[in-house]
Amino acid sequence: MRVSVLIFPGSNCDMDAVHAWSRVLHAKVTPVWHKDHDLANPDLVFIPGGFSFGDYLRSGAIARFSPVMQDVQRFAEKGGYVFGVCNGFQILCEMGLLPGALLTNKNLRFLCEDVHIRVENDLSPFTAKLETKQVLNIPIAHGMGQYFADDETLRKLEDQGQVAFRYCDAAGALTDAANPNGSLNNIAGITDAGRRVLGMMPHPERHAEAELGSIDGAVLLSSIMQHFTKVA
Repeated sequence: MRVSVLIFPGSNCDMDAVHAWSRVLHAKVTPVWHKDHDLANPDLVFIPGGFSFGDYLRSGAIARFSPVMQDVQRFAEKGGYVFGVCNGFQILCEMGLLPGALLTNKNLRFLCEDVHIRVENDLSPFTAKLETKQVLNIPIAHGMGQYFADDETLRKLEDQGQVAFRYCDAAGALTDAANPNGSLNNIAGITDAGRRVLGMMPHPERHAEAELGSIDGAVLLSSIMQHFTKVA
């Protein structure tokens, strides 16, 4: 599997992603600078977390205009797979590849902690090898992670099975206490209507090895990898 990891000024999870994909999952990884126009023929474009362009204006608002994002847009429109984590999720919403927006956390604080998320369905390649209602332990690190969408958009997301992950407690229950940032409907990650673009706030690349406290992130990342292995 070929994975291209985008890098922006201010990215700080790019090398975590490169390590997880290449050293843990043994994918062929190519780092791609934000000014480049060559995505290196990937199976998957991975947009990592961090603070692209210092989060000026708002998170992801400047990065969405980077030259490489024109190529990502075309890649997605042709049916390519795109996976954005944290700042990557924010960028995907800013450029319209995913609906909705990420607002400042409800408690107005930057949050850096482990959370539990529940797999909502196995409808996309990102979750096809996971079990519906499976609970994963994945860390978050964000100041703007509160997912918001208007009522019509939210209804479509729910009706079309585009909610991939929700914040939950260790037993899988959806509670206010388990929702760290105030996201609507406890949403932690969504896909586009074609289920080829995924955005999520939690960082699976940070829980890809037992030494880091959990391998649940590797379990999640391997789902999409198994899809491409099967296709190949």
